[in-house]
Amino acid sequence: MNIVDLNCDLGESFGAYQIGNDEAILDYVTSVNVACGFHAGDPTVMRKTVQLALEKQVKIGAHPGLQDLIGFGRRNINISPQEAYDIVVYQIGALNGFLQSEGGRMQHVKPHGALYNMAAKNKDLSRAIAEAVYKVNPELVLFGLSGSELVRAGQAIGLQTANEVFADRTYQQDGSLTSRNEKNALIENDDDAVAQVIRMVKEGKVLSQQGTDVTLKADTICIHGDGAHALSFARHVKKSLELSEITIKSILKY
Repeated sequence: MNIVDLNCDLGESFGAYQIGNDEAILDYVTSVNVACGFHAGDPTVMRKTVQLALEKQVKIGAHPGLQDLIGFGRRNINISPQEAYDIVVYQIGALNGFLQSEGGRMQHVKPHGALYNMAAKNKDLSRAIAEAVYKVNPELVLFGLSGSELVRAGQAIGLQTANEVFADRTYQQDGSLTSRNEKNALIENDDDAVAQVIRMVKEGKVLSQQGTDVTLKADTICIHGDGAHALSFARHVKKSLELSEITIKSILKY
């Protein structure tokens, strides 16, 4: 039986700026990654997102990013491993405060954007992030790009890890995501994205931009909540997975 988690980045509004349709998209996912105020989100948005996810019984994870609100955390910043450790501990703690105050429990941590992609290849950064997660709570699950250094670092330190694949992103032959600076980074056609997801889950393979198959493991699928058609895409992905006899289930059972 094929079982996979379906996750989405949420809580990305802040101040006067509204991003995404968080409440509606929660009906189609099993886990959410909540922005912790560095790349997006603010305290009020964090609280409201936690409350909504708990009401709909969707598992909650911290989504720590680089301190880059203007660039939405997608610009590489040359931080040290110690800085990476510090900002991850800080952001996990911030979200965990809201979870505890609402009677909830954190399931996982998934770095955001540039921090995520840097850690996928940089061993020192990935070790620092894994250590931050482990020291805060060794029972947390670490989400990382499938087959990446971040997943390996999590496993090495003793964390449960989840290999993540992306529904709407293209891949390079080394298993990395195509940079958003490239024109072909996103899959614009929903049916193409769904076909890619189903193949990753069932066959453990994805076709790279270089025309070669990349082998990967799909424990959790990321769909983005900030796109123009995010809600309809989430609905389409969920229905297509179920029709393909793929069970959608969160990583942890509690």
